[in-house]
Amino acid sequence: MHESDRRLSSSFGAAAVAYAEHRPDYAQAAVHWALDPAPGPRVLDLGAGTGKLTATLVALGYQVIAVEPDSAMVAQLRHALPKVGTFLGSAEAIPLPDGCVDAVLCGNAMHWFDMDLAAPEIARVLAPHGVLAGLWNLLDDRVDWVDGLALISGPAAIGPRDTPASWRRESARLRLPHFGTVATAEFPHGQRRTADSLVATLATRAGMLAMPEPQRTETLGRIRAFLAGRPETSDGEFTLPMVTGVLRSIVLPAG
Repeated sequence: MHESDRRLSSSFGAAAVAYAEHRPDYAQAAVHWALDPAPGPRVLDLGAGTGKLTATLVALGYQVIAVEPDSAMVAQLRHALPKVGTFLGSAEAIPLPDGCVDAVLCGNAMHWFDMDLAAPEIARVLAPHGVLAGLWNLLDDRVDWVDGLALISGPAAIGPRDTPASWRRESARLRLPHFGTVATAEFPHGQRRTADSLVATLATRAGMLAMPEPQRTETLGRIRAFLAGRPETSDGEFTLPMVTGVLRSIVLPAG
């Protein structure tokens, strides 16, 4: 991982409370599709953050373990989901025994992994025929006002992998050694927001968290002015149009 990416990936803990409050959950249909080939119900949420994907998995009845490298994010996850086994650890060094889960899911996290190190670790903890799946919540910029929001926000707030077309391009570049053919799918999703809560959501993006404070304030002000000027977002609650993009693959047999 490049140093700039490492700095961005480690930025979330400072905003763990806001992340837990404002980040969206995941479309249940996307989770069902991701886990459809899994040989059993044991799921590791890897790079679990504050537990957005973990909570969806629990609600769907899976046996869930969560691993997350940031202690502040882990604290939020344990507070929200005290019955879930939660461990400090990374994708590159998973603190779990061999073959202990049937699937590994990663919610808005896989792009931070060093896959040369993470892929063999993920393969190690998976049972035979186990599933690896990444899920990303994307802003649907095929909707006119969302496209305008992406343009006005800039790449620090809405960047690579944050819209369907850019996610497809980035996913095509992702290497998954130790795994078979990659399948992808997209599922409609949405989040009820106000202008203020959408600004707060975008403020939890890694690029925004790492931004110098004067530039961050100016960018968030520009976003707020855009939302105030659009009829879709200027008066009370609205649904933020989203897509949950999923890629999945099956672990190759050992040897």
